[in-house]
Amino acid sequence: MRVLALVVLMVLVTGCRSTAGRSPADAGPGAVRSSAAPPGGPMVGTVPSADGVVIHYHVEGAGSPAVVLIHGWACDASIWDGQVRELSPRYTVVTIDLAGHGRSGRDRATWSVAAFADDVRAVIEKLQLKRVVLVGHSMSGYVILEVARLLPDRVTALVPVDTMQDVEWKPGEGLDAWMESMRADFVSSTRTFVKEMFPETADPVLVERMASRMSAMPPEVGVAVLRAIFAYDKATALSRVKQPIRAINSDKFPTRVDVNRRYAPQFEAVFVPGTGHFPMLENPDEFNRLLEQAIEDLAR
Repeated sequence: MRVLALVVLMVLVTGCRSTAGRSPADAGPGAVRSSAAPPGGPMVGTVPSADGVVIHYHVEGAGSPAVVLIHGWACDASIWDGQVRELSPRYTVVTIDLAGHGRSGRDRATWSVAAFADDVRAVIEKLQLKRVVLVGHSMSGYVILEVARLLPDRVTALVPVDTMQDVEWKPGEGLDAWMESMRADFVSSTRTFVKEMFPETADPVLVERMASRMSAMPPEVGVAVLRAIFAYDKATALSRVKQPIRAINSDKFPTRVDVNRRYAPQFEAVFVPGTGHFPMLENPDEFNRLLEQAIEDLAR
């Protein structure tokens, strides 16, 4: 089972706020704002995605560019709480619960990376964000590739997080058996899977928190989303992106910058050593430093 979990983890990693000319308070119908919140303070709202699924978002701060943070599989927007606190004094920071996750709707007929990209596009368009840095963790490294294609004039730069280590890598034998184990016993299989995401030196409290949170995902959604990730052609998607890209990865798996540059010569990567799949949680100080540097360098 450990080998199979590592196979699927490799699929996830190689492949748990001012709008321009407009304040978050003016985001329009569907936005809910505390009357006690100061200008640029927290605001939450919802917007329908292209297929009608209701998407929940949170906006905080003011400034350009807008930094849109997108969580990975079986997580939600709260995974970015530390980054919202760090970035919102200088930037507009937007976090999103993708369909099937967090407070967003689950009634999606067909799960796909493209559908998740429509979730993000709906939020960006509703908030009328003009200059956007997209930050996508795990599977959302793929999602931000699609958003960049959908909104080329608004997306300034991409920051994948612990993902796209090698866009040519493909899962081998054992994947079908692992997927069957997920379908048969989602909670146990997911808990095992999550624990493989961390190094042995990881904080056990953090590991247990993420294992509990991610294994609570509705199984039918979790399995369907995994199948959508396996079907995604990440190399072709990467080749279509023209914006600068700087991945912030852990050193748990090697990042093949040379391979990725065959498809996107502008691809760069920096690393948070000693971390696993959640560098923003495992070493937030170093992660935040690298993220702020990426925003400053790429969105000039």
